[in-house]
Amino acid sequence: MAYSTDNDILEYMPDLFEYGIQDFADDHAKTQADIIRKLRIDWWPRQRLERFDVKVLNNNIEMDETLLTDSQFTRAAVFHVLAYYILPKLNKFEPEGDRFAEMMKYYKSRFDEEFDLVLRDGVDYDLNNDNIITDSERAPNVFLRLVR
Repeated sequence: MAYSTDNDILEYMPDLFEYGIQDFADDHAKTQADIIRKLRIDWWPRQRLERFDVKVLNNNIEMDETLLTDSQFTRAAVFHVLAYYILPKLNKFEPEGDRFAEMMKYYKSRFDEEFDLVLRDGVDYDLNNDNIITDSERAPNVFLRLVR
């Protein structure tokens, strides 16, 4: 299941279906893949080092996206799918720009802000796969040390 649906988008853009495109299911799937890729880059390496023994040979433990809480990324997914997939289909890409170009910029910044907030608040990752997220499984990505 994708992190967002067309109904989630309608909360932010009620006139979405007035532009001739009626289904964005493929775009939602692409957005989910992009968010998982971004988590693997921005969040998982630090979590992997903290949760697993550093002495493990190569420490190549892969993130299991089925252990994430989908609803935690719904708002970020809505902003992402609008900025990167839906609005570019509607944009004319003219030098002077149009309203869709401005909306793309706005939703890109909202996605970055929302994704950062999810990381700071703590990603829900059910490490032991018991369908219960404990405080230790929801450690925020903010630490009082320098990371290089």
